[in-house]
Amino acid sequence: MRLRATVAAVSGALALSAFVVPAAQAADGGASAHRADLAKVLLQHAASGKAGVAASPAEGDLDVTFSHFKIAKAIKVGTTNKVAVPVSYTLTHGADVDIDADGFLSVPLIYHGSSVTPDNAAGGDAPGVCVATTKTTADCKGTIVLDPRETDADLKLRNTQAGTWHGAGVALDIDSEKEVVQVDGLGTTLVQRNSTLTVNAAPEPVKKGKTLTVTGKLSRANWEDHKYHGYTGQSVKLQFRKKGSSTYTTLKTVKSDSTGALKTTAKATVDGYYRFSFAGTTTTPAVSAAGDFVDVK
Repeated sequence: MRLRATVAAVSGALALSAFVVPAAQAADGGASAHRADLAKVLLQHAASGKAGVAASPAEGDLDVTFSHFKIAKAIKVGTTNKVAVPVSYTLTHGADVDIDADGFLSVPLIYHGSSVTPDNAAGGDAPGVCVATTKTTADCKGTIVLDPRETDADLKLRNTQAGTWHGAGVALDIDSEKEVVQVDGLGTTLVQRNSTLTVNAAPEPVKKGKTLTVTGKLSRANWEDHKYHGYTGQSVKLQFRKKGSSTYTTLKTVKSDSTGALKTTAKATVDGYYRFSFAGTTTTPAVSAAGDFVDVK
């Protein structure tokens, strides 16, 4: 496993203990380091064969389980800005676990790959905030941050990692030096390479009945060189909205070429707006270009 050498040296207790100090007191660089530590805790457990807790912790682990893990169905990540995603979850714990103790922390994460050999993971700048609902359960909220400019070489986003990521949770009691990592049954989300789409209909204005040439380009984020490149071989709809209407109608479907470029024609009949619309894939979100108005004389 590519990360084994790095994460095997990370102690879960050491990595998470920094969160006893509120993250608000840390500079941005510190917060980034915290996220990296959190992610590596999960990867460390995978490397050692300890990850995969589903229903209950193993003997000697912290008596805590996660459930009702809720996160956005899809997360768009571009080439520059960090994306913060809210997460909620339920924490169930043994009667002997004090979740209000200063040394207790619970943290939501997401990871890519299998639970046995994940190849990336992402956490937040701070642990989750939990409110007790019974003596042994709590409703919790947290945030997961995805950074396309991540500087940790082991945790950088790679284009091949676009698609399905899985929910996970880490709980730690610093005083007892017990922890548990849960990676099974906590749902999924799509982490997608952000997309852009342009359109231009010409000539403008145009005589009624004449042919318009409609061009555009479908692009998506490249997480490795931090640029947008054409998304090739994708089906894209040419749509039209009559002036005064709020509804677009599909005229035809075209495919992007080897550079992501789009080109087709349409007959001008009435004033209105032309746009391209892409339905999206598991790795790339749906996107529609802003309509280009054409005045028909």
